[in-house]
Amino acid sequence: MKAGALKSIVLIGSLCQIVPAFAQLSDPEPDQTAAAPARLAPLPAAPEVDVRQAELGRRLFFDARLSGDATISCATCHDPDSGWADGLPMSDGYPGSRYFRNTPTVVNASLGKLVYWDGRLPAADLPTVVRDHISEAHFFQADGRLVIERLRQVPAYEREFREAFGGEPTYGRILNAVSAFLKTLRSRDVPFDRFLNGQTDAISEPAQRGLKLFRGKAACITCHHGPMLSDGDFHSLGLAANPDLFADPLRHITFRRFFRTLGVPGYERLRRDPGLLCVSKDRADMGKMRTPTLRELVSTAPYMHDGRLKTLADVVAFYNAGGGPDGTKDARLQPLQLTDQEQADLVAFLESLSGPPLTIKRPEIPDYELRPLGENK
Repeated sequence: MKAGALKSIVLIGSLCQIVPAFAQLSDPEPDQTAAAPARLAPLPAAPEVDVRQAELGRRLFFDARLSGDATISCATCHDPDSGWADGLPMSDGYPGSRYFRNTPTVVNASLGKLVYWDGRLPAADLPTVVRDHISEAHFFQADGRLVIERLRQVPAYEREFREAFGGEPTYGRILNAVSAFLKTLRSRDVPFDRFLNGQTDAISEPAQRGLKLFRGKAACITCHHGPMLSDGDFHSLGLAANPDLFADPLRHITFRRFFRTLGVPGYERLRRDPGLLCVSKDRADMGKMRTPTLRELVSTAPYMHDGRLKTLADVVAFYNAGGGPDGTKDARLQPLQLTDQEQADLVAFLESLSGPPLTIKRPEIPDYELRPLGENK
């Protein structure tokens, strides 16, 4: 795929969330709640997955043997108790390093088109996304051959792989199992989905007023629509460089190394996250980040690609002020002139986009066992 083509692809909101509420345009979305399903839609039906593969993937998701030093698992940064994110402004990354972006939730991860804040991988190919997390130096830093051998030293895994896939552990089967589990992580019993399906009292009166603002005066719907409440595009919100990134040497090192490996021109002089530019190599894309989903906002604070905003009230205030000061800001971002009450109503609506916490039973992780000679070929 050519880098420039990524601009036209719809992408996932994945991963901590923002609310790009663009100022009202010359022809804003009319305030017609009855017509909302045309642009604001409930989640589609969950995809069918092989139950045995998904159960195996659930175990692997919590197993630290998938990481290079066997100390962290997928659940380290995508913790069910933190909305399947980590609750940090910027993630810690692989032990001995620190990362420079906020961790998005993996709830609904299979529903978008692209993942990561810069949209560099397709969500439709979840096995590739999982592989990237295992092999990336600042995520898991693991060699797939080592991961396979570790699992082959666990008889319980040998049995589960044969039951789920009809054969022994392989790298592809590991990726497919984790992907099958990810597809089961879906928002459930979301008040706004029930509202769209006809339950008029599913969201509060303040939330309904916030919906009108979302569709009208605040014009959030310009960039947040569809089942995932994302336009699938990239925008610069005028965010200046986050000083915390360069104040931490480990984050700074990760930042430089990452953009060098992606071939970003002038990576050694970068003083801000280039966003989409690291994929497209187009200077016009400097600072543009994917429009994330607004689902599960309640449990996935803090917000923005670098986690600089702590609360939804902070996010709404940010857009009410017209976004950030950087010169790359989208020209449509202008002060919204929302009153305090209107801002509170908008927050109430955003809160209605989250369902109850998605919790699961943490699996027991099987132990290594001695294998009889000749059984581990």
